[in-house]
Amino acid sequence: MNTAALRELIQRAHLHEATSGHLARQLEGKLVRLHPSIRLPASDAPGVLTRFVAAYVEQVPDVLDAANQVAREAGIEAQIKPVLKVAEQFFLQPPALMADHEGLDGLLDEAYLAHRLVEEVNDRYITHLGQPLIPLDTTTANLIAHQLIGEPFANQLDEAVHHAVEGMLDAAMFAQDSVQAYRERLTSPTTDAAWKRWPCLSRQLGVELEFDQAQRAAS
Repeated sequence: MNTAALRELIQRAHLHEATSGHLARQLEGKLVRLHPSIRLPASDAPGVLTRFVAAYVEQVPDVLDAANQVAREAGIEAQIKPVLKVAEQFFLQPPALMADHEGLDGLLDEAYLAHRLVEEVNDRYITHLGQPLIPLDTTTANLIAHQLIGEPFANQLDEAVHHAVEGMLDAAMFAQDSVQAYRERLTSPTTDAAWKRWPCLSRQLGVELEFDQAQRAAS
């Protein structure tokens, strides 16, 4: 894993934002169009959204490093590392549909691809084993990022994720003894404690989804 290169990209994006303020302006313009389910503190909504995007982007290399370490300890690195490398490449060599995107605004797209890929891996593990590979829930954060990116582009990114993992995690892989053994290790206190380093990102930053509110607004 070359997450050092990812961190360098993220640092450059922060410098770009510090001089341009491009992301902050973009998010401020999106506030009035946000889905009503996204709940923000009224006192500093633009600042909270900007911090959310920065943290969402910054979390990617740490999560990839941690996931790689967990896979190595579980004896399934050979199966998981290629998937994590795809997430890494989303940053280092983004798909053509993301050309000319730069700064933190551009890295939001790459971060969404990486987080969604990890989420897709988890979904497949839950389907086959009843438990996620990585007990880290980014679902809410990913839904918020999806809204910030906007449709139909976010849907195109979802499709790119689907194609990236298709065939890499087939049913035969889940029948391996090492994968089944990892299923047991997921319940260990050591594994659980390691992943508690990442509490719910959106809640931690004051951005939450409230689906009942959205339903009331639609009624």
